[in-house]
Amino acid sequence: MGEAGWSAKAKYLVTGGAGFIGSHFVKRVLRDYPEARVVVLDKLTYAGNPDNLIGLERDPRYSFIKGDICDTAIVERAMEGCGVCVNFAAETHVDRSLGDPSSFVLTDVYGTHVLLEAARRCDLRRFVQISTDEVYGEILGAPANENAPLTPTNPYAASKAGGDRLAFSYYASFGVPVVITRCSNNYGPNQYPEKLFPLFITNAMEGRKLPVYGTGRNTRDWIHVDDHCSALLALIERDGVEGSVFNVAAGNELSVLEIAERILKLLGKSPELLEHVTDRPSHDRRYALDVTKITQIVGWKPRVPLEEGVAGTVRWYVENSWWWEKIKSGDTYRKYYERMYGSR
Repeated sequence: MGEAGWSAKAKYLVTGGAGFIGSHFVKRVLRDYPEARVVVLDKLTYAGNPDNLIGLERDPRYSFIKGDICDTAIVERAMEGCGVCVNFAAETHVDRSLGDPSSFVLTDVYGTHVLLEAARRCDLRRFVQISTDEVYGEILGAPANENAPLTPTNPYAASKAGGDRLAFSYYASFGVPVVITRCSNNYGPNQYPEKLFPLFITNAMEGRKLPVYGTGRNTRDWIHVDDHCSALLALIERDGVEGSVFNVAAGNELSVLEIAERILKLLGKSPELLEHVTDRPSHDRRYALDVTKITQIVGWKPRVPLEEGVAGTVRWYVENSWWWEKIKSGDTYRKYYERMYGSR
């Protein structure tokens, strides 16, 4: 385990490595493991951003392949010689899945199948399938443990549940060394501004309304992206966890309104920027995860305090307006924003 173990010297394939969580994981591996190598495979869709990986092109341990995880030939080339594959590649936004479910099924299920087929033919030590807490559906009682039924209520969550179970089937049927993680909502730097934290932060900075769905009392368990990455590395380093599912969360349950209020306070902006809009269909009121398993088996615990993490995230967007302004001023984002909020 740790830097002395095999994982510190492995070659990693990180799919979706130009995205939010994937790029943080790539930088974490290269920072913590001087002998590791990383191959990023990313299609560079709207949320895959080369700016998230700036500077790494000078690192001889890093290489980038532009490609789709649905492309068998590209996947096999990218996975060659790798000991670890971490599959972040996915369509991830619930609102987008309501408008275009087919792209979610294609990437999140079929793309996962292509990766798993390639993994069968490689000498992988670990295949990590990144799933989500949303596969459990709405949780109004005790937090869900890993044995809770999967009852996804939107096409995004359903496609992730499909990829999740497909990955397990490749462990059970073919012995692929799969580990599945179901993480709660991430926040932190470099997150595409359709998601809640960067949307509210950047809108407030621009003096624009913060669109709050319905009552704004829907709650999520929020984890800093750095803590998510540390959990993934702990699971990769741990022996004997193949075929297992692990919940990953920080125990920070906050409603949309509570997040908005914290952001406005940190930025010194008026609560009048809040604007309640029509809720989305089948909007789950609460997600909550029981993380007893990863705590007991791996010894992992989150380390970023909520207040510190939120303040640091707000500060990053304030100090890096160059990163998000080019996104929000582009046609792709502006058309998306008008489609999502123009008539709400």
